[in-house]
Amino acid sequence: MKVLMFGWEFPPHISGGLGTASYGLTKGLYAVGGVDILFVVPKAHGDEDQSKARVLGASDINVRQHFYHFEELRSQMKYLQVHSEIVPYTDPDEFWKMKKKEVGSERWYVQTDEKGRLPFTGRYGSGLMDEIARYALVASAIADEYDFDIIHAHDWLTYPAGMAAKQASGKPLVIHVHATDFDRSRGNVNPQVYDIEKKGMDAADRIIAVSNLTRNTIIEKYHIPPEKVITVYNAVEPLQVDKRNFQKRSIPDKIVTFLGRITMQKGPEYFVEAAVRVLQKLGRVRFVMAGSGDMMQKMVSLVASERIADHFHFTGFLKGEDVYNMLSLSDVYVMPSVSEPFGISPLEALQSDVPVIISHQSGVAEVLTHALKVNYWDVDAMADAIYGVLNYPALTEMFKKYGKEEVNQLKWENSARNVKEIYESLIQV
Repeated sequence: MKVLMFGWEFPPHISGGLGTASYGLTKGLYAVGGVDILFVVPKAHGDEDQSKARVLGASDINVRQHFYHFEELRSQMKYLQVHSEIVPYTDPDEFWKMKKKEVGSERWYVQTDEKGRLPFTGRYGSGLMDEIARYALVASAIADEYDFDIIHAHDWLTYPAGMAAKQASGKPLVIHVHATDFDRSRGNVNPQVYDIEKKGMDAADRIIAVSNLTRNTIIEKYHIPPEKVITVYNAVEPLQVDKRNFQKRSIPDKIVTFLGRITMQKGPEYFVEAAVRVLQKLGRVRFVMAGSGDMMQKMVSLVASERIADHFHFTGFLKGEDVYNMLSLSDVYVMPSVSEPFGISPLEALQSDVPVIISHQSGVAEVLTHALKVNYWDVDAMADAIYGVLNYPALTEMFKKYGKEEVNQLKWENSARNVKEIYESLIQV
């Protein structure tokens, strides 16, 4: 079985969970066997791991000889321009403004370089929506040139590419919903992004949701028939880091860690408010906010106004072994997400023998029994949970032991088997 898979990033060039999950699933499908994947990204850098899948950059495709037919897009191509040079894929809408570009015929001709290639950066910058449109054009060329049985598109950035490949080839399309704009915006949905998501869902033959939380959003907010949407939970890679190189703790204080993008979706302000309450009862505690995002400065100001700056630390964005180094220093990990489709980082924390506190509003809460769960807005309950983990060793050891056992059962091979079954059901139709 040959799969044409569209993503936006691939390790080691990732900015968040999307690339990690796409890579994990790719490795899982390879382990299951019988699946040959061509993984397309806007721009390949040449250092991607190609042992489990062939990685192809859209910027390397000669499109000069191809013609493109887009019934959905031909009358009026809508695209968005961003004001900011850096736009995270999870929360770009606050930077966007709407523009329109008329396309007068069924064929859209674009300027290429001397080798017939279109330009791509593969980033989330000021040309993001132009790149999405070009990606769809190249996807049509790839569908003409390569042999495959099924199309798999990860997240909304690649839905137009998946639709274009389906239109060019007639092959079935699976889209993988890692998040929706309802998650990213706390319900303040950007209508243009919603339109892309909705069209992708309507065009798909099957939709994979990363949790039942996400599945319900797809059904209720996008009006998709329930039988079309299947939940396949994410997993986590086996822990393979050399702890001998990790930094040793140099202070006796307990450490409570938030690790993720500092954006509205992740609820960082609730972490700060919980910290204020804990520090009213415990003095020797440090709180760490590890990550970056558009709410960083606001959180710095909030910490200062609450007068807890001497107990609070900002590390900036962490990746690779730095993530596990931070977790090795932590006594408890907190994820107060307002709307988290899944959430791989709590699994990474449990792998590192760190008990976790997660919001009920997260998909990972559906698969973890041995985790403390609170509503994201209930900062008193969050503070009580942190206090309990820090002060009752027996509770901590119980959550560490059984939580880690649960995580060890969440293998990408299991998720991949479910995805392969979806592929086979569509190919046999």
